[in-house]
Amino acid sequence: MNKPHNKSTSGRFQFRQPDKKSLIQGGIIVFIMACTPLIYYAYESFSSDTQVWETSFFTFTTKYPSLYQYAWFLTGKVIPVILLLIWFFTCKHWWHWIILVPLSMYVFQLFNILKQNLNADEVEIIYVIPVMMVVIPSVYLIRAKLFSQMRADDLKSFEEELLQRRTFWQQIRDLFR
Repeated sequence: MNKPHNKSTSGRFQFRQPDKKSLIQGGIIVFIMACTPLIYYAYESFSSDTQVWETSFFTFTTKYPSLYQYAWFLTGKVIPVILLLIWFFTCKHWWHWIILVPLSMYVFQLFNILKQNLNADEVEIIYVIPVMMVVIPSVYLIRAKLFSQMRADDLKSFEEELLQRRTFWQQIRDLFR
């Protein structure tokens, strides 16, 4: 979307012309997002009664009951990964790093499906917790720094507040003030 550049003397906004690179990148993003329903429903082109897909180039065998189910699980994870990646890389908000949490969950599930682990949705939490342990406190600290700058508080008082010893319930209560 074009953003106003500045006001002219007549009071109307003048718009910047987007450069060729941003038009190409935006076009690619729009094309990918427009194709997601087609990608998702690609699973319907697979047979529901066989576990083997043979072509002149390769033969693929799945551990799932059918190729149809394997493709359904696969597209059910690929589409959210694509959309979350687009959202992460195009989001200009300060909180965009938190998108890494659901993205990492879907990526681990996708890898389990690619490895043909039939329990794909059961083990990813073990791998997502370390990501959450890094991302969530980092996003919270970014938020705290932004709000402290908006309130014109100095960071010293913020750091002193962090170093205070409080019980678990006091910390929970402080989060909701």
